[in-house]
Amino acid sequence: MRYIDTAITDVKIIEPTVFGDERGFFMETFRVDEFTRECAKKSFVQDNHSKSKQGILRGLHYQTQNTQGKLVRVTSGEVYDVAVDMRKSSPTYGQHVGVVLSGENKRQLWVPEGFAHGFYVMSDSAEFVYKCTDYYTPEYEVSLLWNDPALNIQWPLVNGCAPSLSAKDEAGLLFKDAPTFVSKFE
Repeated sequence: MRYIDTAITDVKIIEPTVFGDERGFFMETFRVDEFTRECAKKSFVQDNHSKSKQGILRGLHYQTQNTQGKLVRVTSGEVYDVAVDMRKSSPTYGQHVGVVLSGENKRQLWVPEGFAHGFYVMSDSAEFVYKCTDYYTPEYEVSLLWNDPALNIQWPLVNGCAPSLSAKDEAGLLFKDAPTFVSKFE
């Protein structure tokens, strides 16, 4: 696997080595020794799998307690995946990384604890799988407003149409009003 730096040091793109022929393909999607060396020493405790239709935007989510690092990938379809730095003392506080993940490119994104995370489905549908470093705890979940001008995220909206959002995401907080992390993850 190849680990690619992004504009935010702690967020990494992971590109697998794919072995394929006319019968199909094989790839490793995770190795603890490489991940520890290239990203961080983490234990994953929960795996999730979702399927979403085109135009759905999920996020930007994070938990203020039971914070989750996420190793995300797409097994089918294509999404625009975003991580926003919510660590107040970080030099990249308020900045984001956006990456296209797809079943075709087989890339993964490491989103550490202390980041809000979300994705937008660009294909007809997409299946999204991810490993988490802590358990989902809804009472600590925060939704950051996906289109807050302060974040300036350039979502690749299909035909320029507004995304389909959950009620929770429609009521997302502005970045300036959202809880942050103070040096816990630096």
